[in-house]
Amino acid sequence: MAQKETHCDCLNTVKPVRDALDVISGKWKLPIIISVGVGNDRFTDIQESIPGITPKVLAKELKDLEQHKLIKRNVLGEYPVKISYKLEPYADTLTPIIYSLKDWGINHKKRVTGK
Repeated sequence: MAQKETHCDCLNTVKPVRDALDVISGKWKLPIIISVGVGNDRFTDIQESIPGITPKVLAKELKDLEQHKLIKRNVLGEYPVKISYKLEPYADTLTPIIYSLKDWGINHKKRVTGK
């Protein structure tokens, strides 16, 4: 019986972690969230703040983050039309995760490289 409970405990952790990773995993999603969070609200500003991201990939990732209600796309009705992005309040729930990943990354690099 104990082995079955351990299996269920594992699944009860793995499934929600997998769901979370499906939303925020990949090379670009968290950097985009960080960029928008520090005030880069225009497409070109976001792109320039993330080395290596292409416009096509940025557009796709922004749409995906918008679908997951982490980023809001605002169309300003001026001519020419201007589009800006901002974090939804719900994205603030990622802040402690981002800082934990930052700390872990710094410590891991020190552990692996000794620097």
